[in-house]
Amino acid sequence: MRLLLFCLCLGFLLCTPVLALDTPSDAPKRFYDRVMAEFQHKDYEAALAGFRLFVELHGQSPLASSALYWVGECEYRLGRFPDAVRSFEDVIARYPQSQKVASATLKKAMAYDKLRMKKEARILFERVVVQFPRTPEAEAAKKALRE
Repeated sequence: MRLLLFCLCLGFLLCTPVLALDTPSDAPKRFYDRVMAEFQHKDYEAALAGFRLFVELHGQSPLASSALYWVGECEYRLGRFPDAVRSFEDVIARYPQSQKVASATLKKAMAYDKLRMKKEARILFERVVVQFPRTPEAEAAKKALRE
């Protein structure tokens, strides 16, 4: 009798269509949003791990360049400036058409500044001003150059 019930239940489960709660394209966005919430709560270690995992799993997603940028931002806020430089450089190299390139270039310059690499920082601040002239990043770069 138990075997019959099991077979009936299994048959029902196999023949019943599964209702998807999320479409596949929604899953990366939901994952990204959860990790961003950790960042906004200043849990930079958890956000760092989450954004790294996001990039590993969803490197072709439209959100991948942003996630990689936030990896660098977490490292920057944790005072890991050499790691931040590498992460911001990865954004620029891997996603050259991304809207995050201006921000990544600015933050890379700021990380160089924290590392007392003034020449490298200045070159990048100047690059931001030239390449992204009418952006908030250019205004921040101009301010950094005046200081």
